[in-house]
Amino acid sequence: MSFFDKIFGGKSETPDQKSFWKKIESEEDLAKAIESSFHHKIAVFKHSTGCFISRTVLRNFEKEVENSDPKVELYYLDLLAYRALSNKIAEILEVRHESPQLIIIENGKSVKSASHEDISLSQII
Repeated sequence: MSFFDKIFGGKSETPDQKSFWKKIESEEDLAKAIESSFHHKIAVFKHSTGCFISRTVLRNFEKEVENSDPKVELYYLDLLAYRALSNKIAEILEVRHESPQLIIIENGKSVKSASHEDISLSQII
Protein backbone atom coordinates (compact mmCIF):
# COMPACT_ATOMS: atom_id res chain seq x y z
CA MET A 1 0.00 0.00 0.00
CA SER A 2 1.43 3.39 -0.96
CA PHE A 3 1.99 6.28 1.42
CA PHE A 4 -0.96 8.18 -0.08
CA ASP A 5 -3.23 5.15 0.22
CA LYS A 6 -2.38 4.90 3.91
CA ILE A 7 -3.29 8.54 4.43
CA PHE A 8 -6.28 8.87 2.11
CA GLY A 9 -7.55 5.30 2.03
CA GLY A 10 -6.62 2.85 -0.67
CA LYS A 11 -9.44 1.03 -2.42
CA SER A 12 -7.98 -2.36 -1.56
CA GLU A 13 -7.97 -1.59 2.15
CA THR A 14 -10.51 -3.43 4.22
CA PRO A 15 -11.13 -2.30 7.78
CA ASP A 16 -10.73 -4.63 10.72
CA GLN A 17 -14.21 -6.00 11.18
CA LYS A 18 -15.54 -5.75 14.71
CA SER A 19 -17.52 -8.71 15.99
CA PHE A 20 -20.73 -6.72 16.39
CA TRP A 21 -21.09 -6.10 12.64
CA LYS A 22 -23.29 -8.28 10.47
CA LYS A 23 -22.23 -7.87 6.84
CA ILE A 24 -24.60 -7.15 3.98
CA GLU A 25 -23.08 -8.73 0.89
CA SER A 26 -26.12 -9.95 -1.03
CA GLU A 27 -29.78 -9.19 -1.62
CA GLU A 28 -30.54 -12.12 0.68
CA ASP A 29 -28.49 -10.48 3.47
CA LEU A 30 -30.36 -7.24 2.90
CA ALA A 31 -33.74 -9.00 2.98
CA LYS A 32 -32.80 -10.75 6.25
CA ALA A 33 -31.69 -7.44 7.78
CA ILE A 34 -34.94 -5.74 6.85
CA GLU A 35 -36.91 -8.74 8.14
CA SER A 36 -35.06 -8.42 11.46
CA SER A 37 -36.26 -4.83 11.71
CA PHE A 38 -39.80 -6.14 12.26
CA HIS A 39 -38.58 -7.76 15.50
CA HIS A 40 -36.21 -5.05 16.74
CA LYS A 41 -34.48 -1.89 15.58
CA ILE A 42 -31.50 -2.31 13.26
CA ALA A 43 -28.89 0.07 11.88
CA VAL A 44 -27.04 -0.13 8.56
CA PHE A 45 -23.68 1.61 8.24
CA LYS A 46 -22.79 2.29 4.60
CA HIS A 47 -19.02 2.73 4.39
CA SER A 48 -16.83 3.83 1.51
CA THR A 49 -13.61 1.90 2.07
CA GLY A 50 -11.67 4.27 -0.18
CA CYS A 51 -12.61 7.43 1.71
CA PHE A 52 -10.58 8.85 4.60
CA ILE A 53 -13.61 10.68 6.03
CA SER A 54 -15.76 7.56 5.94
CA ARG A 55 -13.01 5.54 7.63
CA THR A 56 -12.64 8.15 10.38
CA VAL A 57 -16.40 8.24 11.00
CA LEU A 58 -16.51 4.43 11.08
CA ARG A 59 -13.68 4.24 13.64
CA ASN A 60 -15.33 6.86 15.87
CA PHE A 61 -18.68 5.06 15.66
CA GLU A 62 -17.08 1.70 16.47
CA LYS A 63 -15.40 3.21 19.54
CA GLU A 64 -18.79 4.45 20.74
CA VAL A 65 -20.38 1.05 20.18
CA GLU A 66 -17.55 -0.83 21.93
CA ASN A 67 -18.02 1.34 25.03
CA SER A 68 -21.77 0.81 25.25
CA ASP A 69 -24.43 -1.84 24.99
CA PRO A 70 -26.72 -0.81 22.14
CA LYS A 71 -29.90 -2.82 21.87
CA VAL A 72 -29.78 -2.87 18.11
CA GLU A 73 -28.36 -5.14 15.41
CA LEU A 74 -25.61 -3.41 13.46
CA TYR A 75 -25.12 -4.11 9.78
CA TYR A 76 -22.15 -3.07 7.66
CA LEU A 77 -22.13 -2.46 3.92
CA ASP A 78 -18.95 -1.86 1.93
CA LEU A 79 -20.56 0.33 -0.66
CA LEU A 80 -17.63 0.24 -3.07
CA ALA A 81 -17.75 -3.55 -3.26
CA TYR A 82 -21.56 -3.69 -3.18
CA ARG A 83 -22.70 -0.48 -4.86
CA ALA A 84 -25.80 -2.15 -6.33
CA LEU A 85 -26.90 -3.12 -2.81
CA SER A 86 -26.31 0.44 -1.64
CA ASN A 87 -28.53 1.68 -4.44
CA LYS A 88 -31.15 -0.94 -3.53
CA ILE A 89 -31.15 0.26 0.09
CA ALA A 90 -31.70 3.84 -1.08
CA GLU A 91 -34.56 2.70 -3.32
CA ILE A 92 -36.31 0.34 -0.88
CA LEU A 93 -36.03 2.61 2.14
CA GLU A 94 -36.52 5.85 0.18
CA VAL A 95 -33.37 7.37 1.68
CA ARG A 96 -31.06 9.51 -0.41
CA HIS A 97 -27.63 7.85 -0.75
CA GLU A 98 -24.79 9.39 1.23
CA SER A 99 -21.42 8.13 2.34
CA PRO A 100 -20.70 7.42 5.07
CA GLN A 101 -24.28 6.88 6.15
CA LEU A 102 -26.10 5.32 9.09
CA ILE A 103 -29.70 4.27 8.48
CA ILE A 104 -31.93 3.25 11.37
CA ILE A 105 -34.70 0.81 10.37
CA GLU A 106 -37.80 -0.29 12.27
CA ASN A 107 -40.66 -2.36 10.85
CA GLY A 108 -39.09 -2.38 7.40
CA LYS A 109 -38.89 1.41 7.13
CA SER A 110 -36.17 3.98 7.62
CA VAL A 111 -36.96 5.99 10.75
CA LYS A 112 -33.77 8.04 10.79
CA SER A 113 -30.56 8.49 8.87
CA ALA A 114 -27.37 10.42 9.39
CA SER A 115 -24.20 11.02 7.46
CA HIS A 116 -20.67 12.21 8.04
CA GLU A 117 -20.11 13.89 11.42
CA ASP A 118 -23.77 13.43 12.39
CA ILE A 119 -23.26 9.66 12.69
CA SER A 120 -23.17 8.64 16.33
CA LEU A 121 -24.60 6.09 18.69
CA SER A 122 -27.09 8.72 19.86
CA GLN A 123 -28.85 8.35 16.48
CA ILE A 124 -29.76 4.79 17.43
CA ILE A 125 -30.79 5.17 21.05
